[in-house]
Amino acid sequence: MRKQLKLTEGIFPMPVLMVATYNEDGSVNVMNAAWGTMQERGCVALNLTETHKTVQNIKKRGAFTVSIADAKHVVEADYFGVVSGKKEPKKFEKSGLTAAGSALVDAPIVNEFPLCLECEFIEYQNNEYGVGVIGRVVNVTADESVMRGDKVDMSLVDAIAFDPYTHGYYRVSERVGEAFKDGLKLNK
Repeated sequence: MRKQLKLTEGIFPMPVLMVATYNEDGSVNVMNAAWGTMQERGCVALNLTETHKTVQNIKKRGAFTVSIADAKHVVEADYFGVVSGKKEPKKFEKSGLTAAGSALVDAPIVNEFPLCLECEFIEYQNNEYGVGVIGRVVNVTADESVMRGDKVDMSLVDAIAFDPYTHGYYRVSERVGEAFKDGLKLNK
């Protein structure tokens, strides 16, 4: 028998995305955003309200980066979600992480997060179905430690996901199948 649940952000796993921008003074700002996805190949959609300092920075600078949070940095990733850059101007410095500027967009890359998408801001949408930042991915970089040859190995990234039912973080690291191949076994 199935049980009816309270309405929530009920899709699991939700990504734990680190959205990085520069503040007005050039300092680094990072926020934790679970509501984000690829809208299409090369286009990122982040469901963020305009009240976020990050969104204000994106609109001013025209750029942002999106990094995949990993298990090694779960404390810092959560910190970026519970502390506002509006209230804590030294938020990034307090995390102990480091950043380097992107060569292609006006946004920082957080060095410790192993996978990063560098994005140009396209538009901000606000309608009855949601709100959000839309960006075009202009570059993707990965730390060599998560590469096997010329491909990213997600088991090495050790990405984390957000559980909206219990507010937990979970590792997303074990490969369990082959996409576009395993299902063909039923086609016999």
